[in-house]
Amino acid sequence: MSGIALDRDGPVALIRFDRPEKLNALTLAMYEELGAAFDEVRDDASIAVAVLTGAGHRAFCVGADLTESIPALAEGRFDISRWDGAHQKHTALFKPVIAAVNGLCLGGGFEIMLSTDLRIAADTAEFQLPESGVGVVPAGGTLTRLARQIPYVWAMELMLLGDRISAATALRYGLLNAVVPADRLLEAAMDRAHRLTARSGTALETIKESVLRLGDLPQDQAFHSEALYGQRAFTAPDAREGLAAFAERRPPRFPSRRNAGRPPA
Repeated sequence: MSGIALDRDGPVALIRFDRPEKLNALTLAMYEELGAAFDEVRDDASIAVAVLTGAGHRAFCVGADLTESIPALAEGRFDISRWDGAHQKHTALFKPVIAAVNGLCLGGGFEIMLSTDLRIAADTAEFQLPESGVGVVPAGGTLTRLARQIPYVWAMELMLLGDRISAATALRYGLLNAVVPADRLLEAAMDRAHRLTARSGTALETIKESVLRLGDLPQDQAFHSEALYGQRAFTAPDAREGLAAFAERRPPRFPSRRNAGRPPA
């Protein structure tokens, strides 16, 4: 991969936007590579969780490259649905993804952050959806996701006015889980990632899948589906091991983690 890097720290995959000289702006190739990286996390049993961050200190990602990606869209040479994998639309990646936001998080970078499950930002990070100012819209999942994740009026303010906000404001809006000093960002993200690897992979994936799939269902139908997800988890090997470990007062050795951290054969 040329603009997206994927490294391993045991069972944790570290995915980086790796174009710091251009503030990690996304080329067409990088969108494809990011989608492929998410697919690798999904399909590799040795990976339990992913952390997504940007190379360098200036930017997490400032969105699509204005010299390539945006003109391709504007001229009709490119279908935005080809970016669905990078934006985790229609995703089957139910392993947790943590965003470690280390600087400017603008446009498409903001949109990709919204596709993650836990989000930690450096205290120097800044966030913006500037699309309306140049005559386009944040259609990388944001028109659907943002007002479902934070209060409507704040979502609309961000999209309509396009103002840049600080990490502290993003935390107050509910976009982030935590804000930490910039020099502790990756440490804080990796700490959470490794804490997740000690928990049941079956449980974590069931939680994420059910939350993503049940949100739009009528309540009674959602309750019915929730029971099916719950039954699947309660009858899985991880549940048997977890209950046995609790009774024996020992740490669980979840079967779902048996291959975690081991590179594929």
